[in-house]
Amino acid sequence: MHRLSILTLLTTLTACSGGSGPSSPVIPITPTPPVTPVPPVDPVATPGFDAAMFATLSVGPMDTVVTTKLMPQLDAIFDNLNANGLETKIAGVSVFADNGDKFLVGKVAIGMSYLLLNTPRTDPKFATYLAGYRRLMDLTVDLTNDSFGIYYYVSALNQLNKAGLLAEAVSPATLAKLQTKLDWRVFVNPGSYTLIGLPTNYYGVAFSIARLRNLLGWESTAASEALLQKTIAHYKTFSAFGFSDETDGSGRFDRYSVLLIGEICQRLIETGMVIPDADMALLKTWLRQSVDLIKVNMNPAGNGFAYGRSLSAYGDTAFAEVLSAAAHLNVLTADEQQMAYAFATRISAKYVSFWYDKEMQSLNMWRNGRRTDSYRGESRILGENLSLAHQLIYTNNLWKADGFASKAPMSTAAFMAELDKLPRPTLTKFAGFDGDAATYDRGLVTYRDGYRVFSLPLVNGATTYHDDNSYFAIPYSYNLISGVADTQWPQLQARFTTDNNQVLIAASYFKNISVKETGTMLQVNYTLDGMDRVGSSAPVKDTRLTVTTQYTFEPGQITRVDTYTPTAATQSFTKIELEFGSHSGAVVQKGNNFTYATGDVSEFELNGLNSCVNADVRLDAKYNTPNGAFRAIVRCDSTNITLTKSMKIVWILKHKKGNATPVPQ
Repeated sequence: MHRLSILTLLTTLTACSGGSGPSSPVIPITPTPPVTPVPPVDPVATPGFDAAMFATLSVGPMDTVVTTKLMPQLDAIFDNLNANGLETKIAGVSVFADNGDKFLVGKVAIGMSYLLLNTPRTDPKFATYLAGYRRLMDLTVDLTNDSFGIYYYVSALNQLNKAGLLAEAVSPATLAKLQTKLDWRVFVNPGSYTLIGLPTNYYGVAFSIARLRNLLGWESTAASEALLQKTIAHYKTFSAFGFSDETDGSGRFDRYSVLLIGEICQRLIETGMVIPDADMALLKTWLRQSVDLIKVNMNPAGNGFAYGRSLSAYGDTAFAEVLSAAAHLNVLTADEQQMAYAFATRISAKYVSFWYDKEMQSLNMWRNGRRTDSYRGESRILGENLSLAHQLIYTNNLWKADGFASKAPMSTAAFMAELDKLPRPTLTKFAGFDGDAATYDRGLVTYRDGYRVFSLPLVNGATTYHDDNSYFAIPYSYNLISGVADTQWPQLQARFTTDNNQVLIAASYFKNISVKETGTMLQVNYTLDGMDRVGSSAPVKDTRLTVTTQYTFEPGQITRVDTYTPTAATQSFTKIELEFGSHSGAVVQKGNNFTYATGDVSEFELNGLNSCVNADVRLDAKYNTPNGAFRAIVRCDSTNITLTKSMKIVWILKHKKGNATPVPQ
């Protein structure tokens, strides 16, 4: 069981190396699982607000974190695989037995390749790594390996080939099999270059595979060029503001919508591919837009995305991947590069200090109150260790190539001062905003309360995610407001049950999004011309109610006012309910008002529903989040309601204030 405080995080960095970089100004940029007993655990701490404490700490190079903390983790995995082969277990999990990870074989290839690539031939361990790698490739070559796994594998082969190690590391017979198996055509129609039942980020995967096959001499440049154009065409068609829709226009904008352009640019860097100037200019423009979003979300703890599916450590590393590519391609200013490197270092330190569990000898996204979605279930434990290690190692390699190999980032005091200069509110547009009555607005509102970051996504989860509360239009913030993967309970967003047992939520159909800043206060307004009827694999518009919503953000407080208006003379509902799950505890209830003695929430109040109760949910897996178990839940509802006019539901959440005071120099 861990608790990662900001002090622990930065002490880890300090132990790696002392020193600091220069301080520079930054230009402001405008089905539910069963209840399973688990021990309560504190989530990752929201960045602390003691400026004086931060000023006393310094941080070391990212490369030191990677080489002294992360590489030994890979070494331990290698020893386990080398000794046990297909019988390998990690934390009691049989990693090759029905693991559900279609990419595992490729992850083993790329993860273990770093040991070969980073060990001198004169090191006695090199011969062990070489023999073990060759044996592992022979052992796993006939196992399932799909899409991303194919990319990982062919990337490893290319790196080994560049290092002159391929012939020794992979037997001729296995390499011959791999030339046939590692092909983009297994998930792309080769005639039309269309994906076979996959989300759009797989265009980038297919392009990467085709380019690497070309470098290995397995095919011409034709496919990689065509697939890159397919990716660019998708952006042009469905990404009006430079962010990739995970669907063909339905509006699912999440972690990958920001990350994909970073991955594409990294593949160009990795393979040395030169593309037409006009295409490169487009890619850099889109990359810059992702940087702008990430920049206003930076924080001292290395926290990344706070909403969407499959988060946990992947929410953090997505930011690191984009920033390293942007720095390498000179998309950042010199000052932004220093800030990006400081943030990437904190992401790496958070991984080895928080996400890695020493008791498990593994990444932990599943135990002690933590939870991710079923896609990244614990059966994938080996693959998730390897792919996250890969992301941190390759991004570190880019920073090293740019001259940061032994360079400490800017001091903590300087970094905190730069964060203070970032704009308080930002509206990032994803799609819509064109006034067209037939389209919907998609965007992300970011509000900074000192060093605390709120992310309010106004998107459509589309497909099976539209009614997951990890996609709700609520202001996610570490340690304060979280969603729970693969669950639909009404976290801070009312759920209406009709008299014919249909369930409606205010999601998916956002219009007229606007923001207005007045002093330290931000108002966010939007409307919905219908509700989302849940329970199906895609949103279903239900026009029995329309909605207007207003959020008011101010230091230490958030207020949400929803006005629900029936479109017929009367509308009847058997129940209207809303919940608030939090990492805070020791709750005292007075009517519909709740005060908290522990944690970052200080008070929560709900008006518009008849009754509320609260409960301790630390032992209920339904309320486990990526970062740890919720402590308390507030449940409010009204039953047997007939609406003849508009009704309001209002909640007010008060929380510990962020500290925007400049750090002492």
